[in-house]
Amino acid sequence: MKHISKLYFIIIAIILLVLSISILFFLKESKNDKLQELSRYIIDDFQKGLAYENADLLSFSLALSENGALKNAITSDNEQQAYEILSEISKRFKKYTSIKTLRLQVFDNDFFIFAQSWGNASAGMPMWWFRDDLKKLRYNKRPKVGVERGRRLTFKATIPIRNGKENIGYLEVIKFIDEFAKKLHQQGIELFALMDTKYLEDSPLMRDFPFLNKYVIANSNFNKKLKFKADLLDWEELESMGYFYRDKILYILEPMYNGQREEIGKYLMVLPPKSVEYYQKSYQNVAPFTRLSDKDVYKVVKLWENPSGSYRNRKDKNLIEWLSKLHEEDKVSLKKEAKAMLENYNKDELIDIIIQNEHQNKKIGTIE
Repeated sequence: MKHISKLYFIIIAIILLVLSISILFFLKESKNDKLQELSRYIIDDFQKGLAYENADLLSFSLALSENGALKNAITSDNEQQAYEILSEISKRFKKYTSIKTLRLQVFDNDFFIFAQSWGNASAGMPMWWFRDDLKKLRYNKRPKVGVERGRRLTFKATIPIRNGKENIGYLEVIKFIDEFAKKLHQQGIELFALMDTKYLEDSPLMRDFPFLNKYVIANSNFNKKLKFKADLLDWEELESMGYFYRDKILYILEPMYNGQREEIGKYLMVLPPKSVEYYQKSYQNVAPFTRLSDKDVYKVVKLWENPSGSYRNRKDKNLIEWLSKLHEEDKVSLKKEAKAMLENYNKDELIDIIIQNEHQNKKIGTIE
């Protein structure tokens, strides 16, 4: 009997051990599934955030390409005047908006630099020899936008400048990735924009930038404490899984593509413990980024082909768009002009304008 009792005890102990291991296994798998689901959600909204940045930058370049004074400077071959116009526009935006790294430049039809907002020392320099992304633009003459390599890794929107039906050059609007990283920081996400080091030969201004694994960090406003932790990660597992969780910190790795859909690096998103907890509680109901997609970029390109949209002309459209961006004290005279202009539109035209602009005002998210 003692032998049988001992055998039962051993069997029960084995069953309990198997159950304990199974429970621990399923708990771990459940945790991994939740982390994977959370990572996918954040990546999805991250991509929508990228699409918003691209569409916003392209819209801005579209508006600037209609600047009459700039067109006159190009057609009259006045590089100094073009520089002064670009410089003044850049200064105004740095002063009155949150965009502090905006740069503007104009190329001629052969992609030589005509003027730059930050100085004209490079006027006459060819850009085509190290900017592969410009080759397709030479032939299709369509606006393009995306993260592109250059002397630095930046968001770039490049659009042909038309004078009537003639293309007289190209306008390029540049914004540092630091601006995008700052937005993510406000959402509780720290960004490391990582460019593959094999491209450093064509990016001289980045050669002294800090490295992370086999990448160079393109944004200067990265979190230095989290960089130290990221240096110690198992990067093989991170690149294999796409995410890594350690010390209650979630690391998410996403490919970085240029405008030609070529992978040129990675985006590393790091969520500190408080951010992980926040997104775990709210991700089913709250989207941290504006809900836009690549279709919005396409819409902006189509708008370039019909710049007045639902308005009767470009002047009316610009008046309404800029009205919302001014301070209240600067709006008084323009409000009267806008009201008088819209009174001449019929009901159907006004409905078209409202429908066209509806998505620009609908944003979902929280900023802490």
